[in-house]
Amino acid sequence: LELGSSYTLEWTQQPNYDSRFNCYPIANGTQEDCEELGCVWDEVESDLEIPSCYFDSDNPYTIEEVEYTSSGLVANLTLSSNVTALNGNYTQPISTLRLEVIYHLNNMLQFKIYDYANSRYEVPVPLNLPSSPTTTESDRLYEVTVYKIPFGIQIRRKSTGTVIWDSKLPTFTFSDMFIQISTLLASQYIYGFGETEHTMFRRNMSWHTWGMFTRDQAPAYKMNSYGHQPFHMALEEDGNAHGVLFLNTNAMDVTFQPTPALTYRTIGGILDFYMVLGPTPELVVQEYTELIGRPVMPPYWSLGFQLCRYGYRNDSEVAQLYESMKAAEIPYDVQYVDIDYMERQLDFTIGTRFSGLPALVNRIKEEGMRFIIILDPTISGNETDDYPPFTRGVEDDVFIKWPNTDDIIYSKLYGAHAAFPDFFRNATVAWWKREILEFYDNPNNSSRSVKFDGLWIDMNEPATFLNGAIGGCRNDLLNMPPYVPYLGYRSQGLIVETPCMEGQQYLSDGTPVRHYDVHSLYGWSQTRPTLE
Repeated sequence: LELGSSYTLEWTQQPNYDSRFNCYPIANGTQEDCEELGCVWDEVESDLEIPSCYFDSDNPYTIEEVEYTSSGLVANLTLSSNVTALNGNYTQPISTLRLEVIYHLNNMLQFKIYDYANSRYEVPVPLNLPSSPTTTESDRLYEVTVYKIPFGIQIRRKSTGTVIWDSKLPTFTFSDMFIQISTLLASQYIYGFGETEHTMFRRNMSWHTWGMFTRDQAPAYKMNSYGHQPFHMALEEDGNAHGVLFLNTNAMDVTFQPTPALTYRTIGGILDFYMVLGPTPELVVQEYTELIGRPVMPPYWSLGFQLCRYGYRNDSEVAQLYESMKAAEIPYDVQYVDIDYMERQLDFTIGTRFSGLPALVNRIKEEGMRFIIILDPTISGNETDDYPPFTRGVEDDVFIKWPNTDDIIYSKLYGAHAAFPDFFRNATVAWWKREILEFYDNPNNSSRSVKFDGLWIDMNEPATFLNGAIGGCRNDLLNMPPYVPYLGYRSQGLIVETPCMEGQQYLSDGTPVRHYDVHSLYGWSQTRPTLE
């Protein structure tokens, strides 16, 4: 280059798509939809997974003052400007919220955002928390910073300075039926969330979204399936690990993007996060299970070889199978029967083709084997003959009903008008235990007692063979909410092969809850009294 001469410099600037956060996650959004929200529209034809509609402004919440204590902090959030709702009044952001951060343990903290002016559903599952925080500032593995304008939370690992949560991002919103929060991640090494089928253990961070809402869905790519596990473990670049539980049971989805960042969207409840600091993956698992409860210690025999299938024609076929397995000297410890053994798939019955089942179970057990039977949660309500489990269930008021009525919600399962027990209710727990015990030890005919060793409880997503209810659902808002997460068959809403979301349930203390909120806890609520 010569001093005093003029030169032209040219370069090609590549846009940074990785930092985009989706402003319109509803399917088939248009440029008009996007711009109504005050966001930017720019389609990337080379990669349609990159959001075309994205934020270019801060989130609208601010904080004026933070109140610090030795065990955490409290602050009120204020909506600082008018915001256009994503899709109607039920997604209009709530104007005032409260943030609570609790330093429970030196390796575990909780941060919670909720509407302090109005009561909202919160997950009724108890966690193992200390009665009062037991931490000291010098021993905590983390430090928390709250940003005031715009609102955000940052959590940093003290030993390394690594930021492991940073939600000072434009996506944050909190409304009645649409809650969203994003965080920057410490790395792209994220594991967890389910139950969905993935192609690898580590989550794919290239603009993938996964839904969570329990459903009787065989594993398939990007299809929400049987369980609801809003927990992930993250490995930091230096090998340290931490875990995050999002304690929320409403239908939700999570989006991973290569920033790296993670966005949570849920359609009810509150934001309630628990973070454990490890710092090793093994310690993260230990700390997480200490929080939610350790797995049940299985009986020794249940670790043996087990044989289970659907389609036995009668008890003679099971007996012949048992003899053939012994003759072939195939290792064999536990035998199952599926719904074949029941009379027309009715719980707590023995079909005529399986009348010899009680004696067969006794004989197998006398020879050192174990036996497991299946039970479904639903109870038929349209039997022409007396069906005691239903009759007694009605007497004890155990079934989920239409709101503000005394009418049971019926759906279809195996041809029956299926009623769904509300396992949160104390009366239902007592009824269910009694039915199990009397099937095991028949008080009227001991020869009909089935001395099973274990119960296989199935179809408690809960599952139906009909979307919603016989005659249809009655609350379009709950069954097809303003935002439907990225679930399988998304265009059909929340009632795919499950009952209506407006079903009225009651917690053990009598608090009313909607099936919309506790749907993904149905299996958990049945498992507890079954185990007891």
